[in-house]
Formats: sequence, structure tokens, C-alpha cells
Amino acid sequence: MRITQVLIAGLLGAALPVQFAVADADGERAALARIIHELQAIDPLITEAASQANPDARVRFRYDWLRQDLDRIRLGIQEHIDAPRSEPRTFPPLRGDYRR
Repeated sequence: MRITQVLIAGLLGAALPVQFAVADADGERAALARIIHELQAIDPLITEAASQANPDARVRFRYDWLRQDLDRIRLGIQEHIDAPRSEPRTFPPLRGDYRR
């Protein structure tokens, strides 16, 4: 009787962490998908801001660079969701400075 209890406890102990690991991976994927959704929701705001920008300003915000960087971020997240890898990947650097 004692051996059965130990075996059941051992099986549960081995199976539960695997289930939590799967749940964490699914949760991470869902969170990353929400981030992609939020980044896509920013696009109309960028369009609106660009349409209101003063074309004669001495220093202009580079909306095209912002869009390129956001596209790179979205692509990187989507690639991770589609095919997660154990090896780190390299990406081109973001511009980061949006003033000209």
C-alpha cells in the first residue's frame, strides 16, 4: 500500500511541473500576441500624428523610422511565437533616435 502511494505521489510530482511549464509557455504566447495587437493599434495614432506634423519645422519627427522599428519588433515577436528557438538570434539595431 505504501509503495502505491509513493508511486502516485512521484507521478504527480513529475507531471505537475510539466503542466505548469506548458501553461507558462501558453501564457507567454498569449501575452506576446497581445503585445503585437497593441503595437498594431498604435499605427493609426502614428498616422494621425504624422498628418498633423508641421512640414516646415526645423526638427522633424521621423515617423517612417518609427514604423520600421515597430515592424521589426512585431516581426521578432511573431517569429518567436511561430517558431521559438533555443539559440539567441541577432537582429539589426533599432534606430531609436526619431528626430532629424
